[in-house]
This record gives sequence, C-alpha cells and structure tokens, in this order.
Amino acid sequence: MSKSLLVISRQAPWSGPSAREALDIVLAGGAFDLPIGLLFLDDGVFQLATSQDAKAVQQKDLSANLQALSLFGIDDVFACRHSLNERGLVSPTSAQPLSSKQISEMIDRYDQVITL
Repeated sequence: MSKSLLVISRQAPWSGPSAREALDIVLAGGAFDLPIGLLFLDDGVFQLATSQDAKAVQQKDLSANLQALSLFGIDDVFACRHSLNERGLVSPTSAQPLSSKQISEMIDRYDQVITL
C-alpha cells in the first residue's frame, strides 16, 4: 500500500525554484498514482493568483502545471485561508481554502509531508 504524501508549497512562484520543484513532485507522484495532496501556504498562495507575468521576472509560467493537476489525479489541492487573506487574494477555484485548524487536522492524515 502506498504511503500518502502532502507537499506544502510556501514560496512565491518568482522567488526561486522551490515553487516549481513542489509542483514537479506532486505531478510525478500523481503519474504513479500515489495518494498525494498539495497545500499552498504563506507566499505559496501567490502561485494561485491569476494574471501573473512570469516573463517580467524572467521565470517560467507555472499556471500550466497547476491546470494539469487534475489530469494527473491530484484532487487534494488546498490553500491556507489566512495566507490568502493576508495577501489580499480571493479564494481560488483551483484550491480549497482551509483554516489553520483544518490544516493541522489535514496534515495529521498524511503519512509523509514535504515542505518547500
């Protein structure tokens, strides 16, 4: 039986390679049918913002990777409600907003957690 994995992405898409690496891990896990979830926390919620200009900061656009999550069977996509509110972002349709208490309970349900 496969162990479940939660990947927590805490970095903005333009702050370095961590955001892309988190998505790559999740997509690879989905390709192998692992029970996997993705949580956007802190500045990681900026990955969910629409209308980003990745070229302006000389980065690759991650929106295509986010859109591919469901194609790889990744349905457990979450965002920290507090992080969204702090950064003035609306709750995205691509991620389920969770409270801090819900996040703690969710983390406990996964066998392994990776934070990037």
